[in-house]
Amino acid sequence: MKENHASRIRGLLRIALGQAFLKLDPRKLIHNPVMFTVEIGTAIMAVVTWLAGTRPGLSQGTVAYNAAITIVLFITVLFANFAEAFAEARGKAQADSLRKSRQDTPAKKIFPVGEMYVNEVRVVRSSELVKGDLFLCEANDIIPMDGEIVEGMASIDESAITGESAPVIRESGGDRSGVTGGTRVLSDRITVQVTANPGETFLDQMIALVEGASRRKTPNEIALTILLAGFTIMFLIVCVTLEPFGEFAHTSITIASFISLFVCLIPTTIGGLLSAIGIAGMNRALEANVITKSGRAVETAGDVDVLLLDKTGTITIGNRKATGLWPAEGVDPGEFAAYCALASKADETPEGKSVLELSTAALNGHPVPGEVSQWIPFSAETRSSGVNLKDGRKIRKGSSDVIRSAVVRAGQEFSSATGERVNQIAAGGGTPLVVSVDQKVYGVIELQDVIKPGIQDRFDRLRKMGVRTVMVTGDNALTARYIAGVAGVDDFIAEAKPVDKMDFIRKQQQMGRLVAMMGDGTNDAPALAQADIGVAMNSGTQAAKEAGNMVDLDNDPTKLIEIVEIGKQLLMTRGSLTTFSIANDVAKYFAIVPALFITSIPALQALNIMHLESPASAILSAIIFNAIIIPLLIPLALRGVAYKPIGASALLRRNLVLYGIGGIIVPFIGIKAIDLLVGFFFMAHH
Repeated sequence: MKENHASRIRGLLRIALGQAFLKLDPRKLIHNPVMFTVEIGTAIMAVVTWLAGTRPGLSQGTVAYNAAITIVLFITVLFANFAEAFAEARGKAQADSLRKSRQDTPAKKIFPVGEMYVNEVRVVRSSELVKGDLFLCEANDIIPMDGEIVEGMASIDESAITGESAPVIRESGGDRSGVTGGTRVLSDRITVQVTANPGETFLDQMIALVEGASRRKTPNEIALTILLAGFTIMFLIVCVTLEPFGEFAHTSITIASFISLFVCLIPTTIGGLLSAIGIAGMNRALEANVITKSGRAVETAGDVDVLLLDKTGTITIGNRKATGLWPAEGVDPGEFAAYCALASKADETPEGKSVLELSTAALNGHPVPGEVSQWIPFSAETRSSGVNLKDGRKIRKGSSDVIRSAVVRAGQEFSSATGERVNQIAAGGGTPLVVSVDQKVYGVIELQDVIKPGIQDRFDRLRKMGVRTVMVTGDNALTARYIAGVAGVDDFIAEAKPVDKMDFIRKQQQMGRLVAMMGDGTNDAPALAQADIGVAMNSGTQAAKEAGNMVDLDNDPTKLIEIVEIGKQLLMTRGSLTTFSIANDVAKYFAIVPALFITSIPALQALNIMHLESPASAILSAIIFNAIIIPLLIPLALRGVAYKPIGASALLRRNLVLYGIGGIIVPFIGIKAIDLLVGFFFMAHH
């Protein structure tokens, strides 16, 4: 295992080194203004070195000294290119592993009008499928293309995509109808409609992003690049003004000294690592099995202020179980169980199936009443389900407020005993469902859910970072308050309908806050599109996946929290290394400026606090440190700084101490050590 890892790293290093040389092309490097100016400086120094060798009388230092400066500047650009190339190589390696799951596979395409009969099935290559095509998948077939199940239900092995070995159920008509190319059908038979053309699937988009083919700089990256370009122009002006100052002090400043000072003062460290940090952030998202549609999405996740979380599956384990049947006063328990069973037969939700199971066991031989004329399926909008019988009776099962409204409108009584039972269940963290027959209350069903272990700690981490968590649930306010209090969320939206999510997101955005949410159904699509970060589940509907700007391959509702942490780490890494890079300039200033004028202005000896060997060794030591610090920081740029769930002000203090003061101290030590080695080297050769 270790040998495979080592050989993989060696392979990545070889690829990155080759790409680092290709990136020396000025047409590519111009997108990085800081390193582009260093490359120009390298070209000028190459000319100066040649002139120093061909014109002995030129007072620009020795050929060896100028050549050393030229080589170090060239290596500086190469190291910066290498940092970006290595990050891209890691992304390409991840992309290659994704491609293995996207190999061309046989597809049983359904032709509505075939050569011999209607809905004819013929085997074609998966690359021939286009958006809108239908294909058939049976047991042991590999799903050839991303799509949405339009008919049937199947057990599917998604381990090729998610790494999870446990099979999952996907079926038509619900919020779990999405399937991914490269996964395998284990049982049953499904008809799937293709939702993307070849090369346009979510995995294809991610492959293009991690390979850098379609990567665009994020707004923050562009802003920082402009800032670094401003610093570059400012220090260029500073260096130019040193020429008249040198003449006034009767000091001859060589071109090598000018360029070395300029290169050391501009923020080359962050300039060289900026792209690598952004690419690494996207790679970390991919490692978490999250497909992002742009680098901007990962970055925005780090700035999120409000997290909108569904209760079921995120805060609680989900699949609530029916634990109690409470008939109303005067209602026979067996009769109530029969009505509960009948009202749940059309309810395909896990809760509905659980109610059916419990009520069937509680029938005690009581017959199920009447023949069915119409099933009323459960919907998030009505928050109820039920059945109409041929004899005219209407049985409904739903949330207490929905049934109460229907009962009161019909002029019937919603008894205080029923209300107390509803409140008692809700106060204990359960979900009460009220059953009515012809708008008359027959009793209450109790559902219970379990809060996920460790979720409180995750919310505490988010709170320390200044992120506000809001739980969304269809439960009544009492249940919602209980779950919110135990889980540790900051706020909740009770008895929520899909439109309530949309309204909440808009209100938060009007207050200047960034909102993240997760969804899987078509009814979530408008809110996913409105949210600043919309994470759709890969098993969800095509509408949801197209509306969001991220897709979670694991279909894990808690992944939203991890995505925010990845975004925070990206921003922390960029901020920390920017602080370190700018702080570096202080030490380099103390190394080079005294070296330039110390012979003509002896008083500047006081600034030579490192007691460097000579002006030449001081300048050489400073630019050597400037070059080698880039590869030394590559692992940190790719891994990200240690993630700490702390507030913005505490984070700023930590960065200033660790990377600000550290950024000043490290160069002093490094430049002094290099100066001793340079001095020893020259002494050995003399």
